[in-house]
Amino acid sequence: MFRFANIEYLWALLLIPALVIAHVLYTRHKRRQLSSIGDADLVEALMPNASRIRPHVKFSLLMLALTLLIFAAARPQYGTKEETIKRQGIEMMVALDISNSMLAEDIAPSRLEKAKQMLTSMINRFQNDKVGLVVFAGNAFTQLPITCDYVSAKTFLQNIDPSLIPAQGTAIGKAIETSMQSFGADESEASRVIILITDGENHEDDAVGAAKQAREKGVKVLVVGIGKPEGSPIPVSAGSNNYLKDRQGQVVVSRLNEAMCRQIAEAGGGIYVRADNTNSAVKILEKEIDKLAKTELESKVFTAYNEQYQSFVLVALLILVIDFFIFARKNKRLSRINLYNIRDNFLTSDTKK
Repeated sequence: MFRFANIEYLWALLLIPALVIAHVLYTRHKRRQLSSIGDADLVEALMPNASRIRPHVKFSLLMLALTLLIFAAARPQYGTKEETIKRQGIEMMVALDISNSMLAEDIAPSRLEKAKQMLTSMINRFQNDKVGLVVFAGNAFTQLPITCDYVSAKTFLQNIDPSLIPAQGTAIGKAIETSMQSFGADESEASRVIILITDGENHEDDAVGAAKQAREKGVKVLVVGIGKPEGSPIPVSAGSNNYLKDRQGQVVVSRLNEAMCRQIAEAGGGIYVRADNTNSAVKILEKEIDKLAKTELESKVFTAYNEQYQSFVLVALLILVIDFFIFARKNKRLSRINLYNIRDNFLTSDTKK
């Protein structure tokens, strides 16, 4: 397994395009200055040792070396030893509604973004629990298998948007069934819970029946209703001022279906909580999760990593050495050497022999 131990250092890569832009602007400025002196060809003739290409070559080499050094600072590592670690925790699947109605902005910045913020806050609090992610709209699929890799969980979470599922709708029952399957077929003594985050609108299947089946198998279903009962228009895209309209040309208003959310929570033996613009919903969920029995979980993780930064540093140093021996201006002594005269003299002396 490959990873960066100090992945935050990769933000320094943003310096590269900034330096490239600065170099281009500086080069253009120098050309304008030369043009202001006189005819470009005449100015170049007066500077026979000046080179147009060499400064660009040197700059490119420096940028390449800087990139490699940034990668080295981030400490690339390769996992070489995998061990099974036992931890005390629970198994949790998150079923997240990503239908277009989740773009409604009655909860700031939007229902979907608020859901992401809530889940990120919860994941940051996890230590030994396993978490997985199911996304659904008109259909449902597992976005992230259940894991203890919280970094991957947050990465997958941030990349979620309604375009992942073209089929629109709210297949809550299917989402619960997919979450159950994601726990795996193996029996487990760990407490299992499904956190369903949805506005509950336009449900298309037997969500209550699916929640009952989950409860019968020992899995609690906690429901987070996100949105407001009075509703809000649905932007065509995130942050857009254009809103979805029906066939009659009327703006579609999406409303939180609290009655359905409560029914699902009751059938699943869990609780219902409505998310608003505060963190109260997260606190209630965390308290409910803390009530669940923590059991011994097994997970395979890499415990030994080999540092790989040395290779990046060596290549960067080699590039810097090459850059050192490339002069920004033409070398006077080398430019005086006439390779054709050397060849002719060699052929002449050879003929005399």
